[in-house]
Amino acid sequence: MFLIHPIFQSVGILIALYVMKLGISRFRMSHFKAKIRFNWNQHVRLGLVATTIWLIGICVGLYTVKTNWYGFLITGQHAKTGLLLIPFILFSIASGMAMDRRKKQRKVLPLIHGICNTIMLLIVLFQIYTGIGVYRTYVLGL
Repeated sequence: MFLIHPIFQSVGILIALYVMKLGISRFRMSHFKAKIRFNWNQHVRLGLVATTIWLIGICVGLYTVKTNWYGFLITGQHAKTGLLLIPFILFSIASGMAMDRRKKQRKVLPLIHGICNTIMLLIVLFQIYTGIGVYRTYVLGL
């Protein structure tokens, strides 16, 4: 049970890293006029997959802690940071869907979307560090 959450979130991270690679191509096209092919549909689809995985993973993490250790947020920084991700995830999904639904030339919303997602990805990578600490302390008892 304790490995479901980190494995699930790791899959989301790997997908998100690829989505970021696609997003960087879009950024280069929009702001540096680079002649690069941007796979819009794949960026949107996989971005939604990654953020949905993270939302589900947060719920799985909370459920795992509640059922095995009988409390919420007992994992300290890892739990608090996980909850901090929720507004980032929701903004990412909402802004991405808005841009996908009404395709037009934009500069500001894609930039905010990309900055938000970059911050979110950095936070998620920090979660790996805190998650290892949780696993060592609460599961392995080290």
